[in-house]
Amino acid sequence: MAMLPPSHERDFGDNWVHGPNGERVWGMFGAAGVLVWNRATDSVLLQLRAEWSHHGGTWGIPGGALKFGEDAVTGAMREAHEEAGVPEELLIPLDTYEIDLGFWAYTTVIVETRQHFEPAFNDLESTDLQWIPRADIASFELHPRFGQSWSLLNDMLDEQHTQ
Repeated sequence: MAMLPPSHERDFGDNWVHGPNGERVWGMFGAAGVLVWNRATDSVLLQLRAEWSHHGGTWGIPGGALKFGEDAVTGAMREAHEEAGVPEELLIPLDTYEIDLGFWAYTTVIVETRQHFEPAFNDLESTDLQWIPRADIASFELHPRFGQSWSLLNDMLDEQHTQ
């Protein structure tokens, strides 16, 4: 059973939302994350989610709940910096992908990094941060929703790779 993050790390938007079918998702105002791609190594930055988090112990992208009034790109960049030290000034925006459940949405912001950087543990939401070759990602235990989206996201990166 997933617990809430420590109270000192919570914002009003850090709350569960319950859908009409009983599905429970995180982020009162939706959620977003950043898929950071390193073209030179053809790898992406993944985080191993802390055990206390929703679907803890699975791999996904840095991201989380949006704050009130925050757009998805801004929220995704904030979360990526908070969770993994992702330096926004090194990123080139490529695309976005949204999962819209009607009552809640998650936006993946797809970016390319201009140069390699070492991720940094800036909070307690990650237990590991690694650059993973794209070819290996499907072999990891992925966050369920990221796992469902990975094939499509990978295809989107393939399109960028040929440009």
